[in-house]
Formats: sequence, structure tokens, C-alpha cells
Amino acid sequence: MLFNSEVFILLFLPLSLGVYYALSERVELRLWALVIASLIFYSYWDIRFLPVLLSSTLGNWLIAKAFARFRQFDWLPLAGVLFNVGVIALFKYADFLTSSLAAIGGWNHDPIGIILPLGISFFTFQHISYLMDLRRAAAMGDEVTVHGLRDYILFVAFFPHLISGPIVRHNEIIGQFHLNPMRTGLSERMSRGGVMFLVGLSKKVLIADSAARMASPLFKRVLDGGVLTLGEAWLATHAYMLQLYFDFSGYTDMAIGMALMFGFIIPFNFDRPHMATSIQDFWRRWHMTLSRFLRDYVYIPLGGNRGGVWRQARNMFLTMLVGGLWHGANWTYVVWGAMHGAGVAANILWRRGGLSMPPLLGWVCMTLFIGATWILFRTESFSATWSIYGSLIGQNGFGGAAMGHTGNYLVLIAGTLAALSGPSSQTAILERLRPWRPAGFLAGAVAVFLILLIGGGLQSEFIYFQF
Repeated sequence: MLFNSEVFILLFLPLSLGVYYALSERVELRLWALVIASLIFYSYWDIRFLPVLLSSTLGNWLIAKAFARFRQFDWLPLAGVLFNVGVIALFKYADFLTSSLAAIGGWNHDPIGIILPLGISFFTFQHISYLMDLRRAAAMGDEVTVHGLRDYILFVAFFPHLISGPIVRHNEIIGQFHLNPMRTGLSERMSRGGVMFLVGLSKKVLIADSAARMASPLFKRVLDGGVLTLGEAWLATHAYMLQLYFDFSGYTDMAIGMALMFGFIIPFNFDRPHMATSIQDFWRRWHMTLSRFLRDYVYIPLGGNRGGVWRQARNMFLTMLVGGLWHGANWTYVVWGAMHGAGVAANILWRRGGLSMPPLLGWVCMTLFIGATWILFRTESFSATWSIYGSLIGQNGFGGAAMGHTGNYLVLIAGTLAALSGPSSQTAILERLRPWRPAGFLAGAVAVFLILLIGGGLQSEFIYFQF
């Protein structure tokens, strides 16, 4: 059940909202209804995944309860973290590890074929953050209070952020569950949330999917053994950058908008990343909740910026390496993470050395670096990536790219301008948007237009669902 599908927009979301608000005065029933809706949403993909989600959630909650009762056993949260890492290792990395060992040892290997549960990387990270926050609270002498099972399930499984984030911390959302959804500001939350959802849907349907129609055939040609000309390589790289950005930020906008329609505020995830002027600045703006998680639960435990600039650079490199491996079970993701780790570490050394760079030059360097690394991210193949790198400097011919559908190029231009100008969608809608009746009519017209487009078959998977 994709966010950009008719069954979700016209049936699941309105029905979930209707039941939730019909039970607004009955807290227990209201929250259980939201839990059930979230579990139905997850089961719709493949009901075989549901036991994994529930058993993982119950296991982590029991570990948290045990730690709250026996605080002297400070190893319990760490054991829980290992449990979560083990779950990811089993489902996500078992084939990768065994095939890598087989390649080293030179023996034949048949894939295990374990199906990857949807969203496992995201909800497992939420388990880890919850356990580590409890352990830190205990270390500081604070009270360790574990939320009830229903609230914990809803914290993990709330359907807007369940599949692809944002990665939400318990103290950012659980306290909001018990607020009356009919409280003051209901119409504003519903209207801003609805517009936020609509903007995210527009990003996905109008820009990301149009960019995909340009990038995917070109990447497929290379993966099939063909080559690209100079113009085609640059078009494929740029189109994929826009596809990935508007696909993922569009999903995030929809998630934030839906959460607000239910009365909850969840954290931002993007802040105009393509306006960054360095690699380090890019990661402060791109997938911000993942960057925050890696900072708090990997970078700081490794030592953070303590111990001198070289240790800081090393810790940042290792953190980004973990971030690369989190994205996928393939050596290309490890190299992708290493490249970003080296880029951020170089930023640190450059800045700590007292050096500076004009913002425009910094933006150019950042953009070229991000585009080059996204190629590795997209192809998942070293040979295909190397072929495109060669094409980018003209090794396979200096021809241009075929025009194709003019509308796709117009969307590409509009997407580029949108990515490089103006405030973030969250800031524009949640902070700056003011009531204006014509805007409501316009939003309704756009919604009808997008639903008709979707009904015509313009659907695709969100890229980050695979992670």
C-alpha cells in the first residue's frame, strides 16, 4: 500500500483518520485503533513480515522492562542492541556475509534467499535508540520509566514513519499520544498536514517519477553492458540526483503531513541539502534523523571530537562507513560510505587547519562529489559505476542525450530550480503558510489532478523502501 496509491489516499487514510477522530474522547480505544491501522498497513505488503515486527518490538520492550526493574544490570540495554544488530544481520546481511566469505575462500555459494522485511532498518534503529536512551538516563541517575506496551508498539509501528522514517525518538512522539486530537488548533493541523501531504505527493508523482523515466533507461543500458555518451552520462547523473531527493523528501513530507493530521509533530528530515556548500553541510541537511542517529549512537560512543583532530576525522570516517553499510548489503554501499567518510573527514581537517573556500566553489565541489557517489549508490556495480565515470569525461563519446519527452525535461528544470531555491517544504508549509481561501481551492484541484494521474498508472516504489 504505497502512499501514492489510490487505495491508500481514497480508502486507508480517510478511514484511519475517521475512526481515530470518532474515538477522540476514548484514549484507550483511539490508540489501539491507530495500532491496529498501523499493523494492517504493514501486513498489506506481506503478512509474513508482521511476526518479525511484533516479535522484535515485544523483545525490545521486555528488555527495557527488565532493565527498569534491575538497573544494576547495565549490560541489559547493550544486550538488546546486540539482539537488534543480530536481527538486521540475519535478515539483511546473511547472504552478503556468506557470499563474501565464499568469494574469499573460493568455494561455491548458493544464496540463502532470506526475504528482507520491509522497513527493518528503520524500526530496528528506533529500538536501539530507545534502549540506549534508557541506559544513558540510568547512568545520569535519572528515573528509568518504560512506556506501556501499546504506546511502545505505536511508537515503533506508527504507519507514516514505519517504512522509511523519519527515525523518531520515543521522547519526540510518545508524549503526544495522549493529547486530545480535538484540542485547539485542529483545523490548522489538518489543513497544514493535508497540504504537506499534497506537496510530498507532488514531489513524488510529478518530479521524482519524471526524473526516473529519464535516469532508469540510461542506467539500465549500462547495467546491461552498454555505454553512455558524455551527454547521456551527465543527464543520468543529474536526473537520478533529483529522483532520489524528491522521492525521499516527498515520502518524508507525506509522513510529516499525515502525522500532523493525526495531531502529532515528528522531526524534519531534509533542509535543502542541495544548497549545502560542503559534504559535512550536506549531511546536516540530508536524512537528518539518520545523521542524528549516527552522531549520537555511533560517532559519540567512538569518541566524537575528543582526542584531537585526527581522531575526530577517524571517528567520522568510521561512522559514515557504518552509514554506508546500513544502506545495503553490498560492497558498493561500503565503498559509498567510505567515500562519504573520507569526504567529511577531509572537511574536518580542512576546517581545523584554518583553511576556507568560497561558498560557490564549495557548492560546486559538493555537488560533483554527491553526484559521483550517487552513481555507485544507484548501480550497485563497480564495473557499471566505472563505465559511467568514464562516460562523464567523454571516454565513450561526446554525443549529447536524446531529447525524449519534452515534458520530462521541463520537470527536470523545475525540479532543479526547486532544489536550489526557496525554503524547505516543511518551513514553508508548517511555519510560513497563512490561511487563504483560494489556496484551499488550488490544493483541492491539485489533489484531484494527482489522483487522476495515479489512477492512470503512474505509480512506482519509493527508493528507500529497499533499505
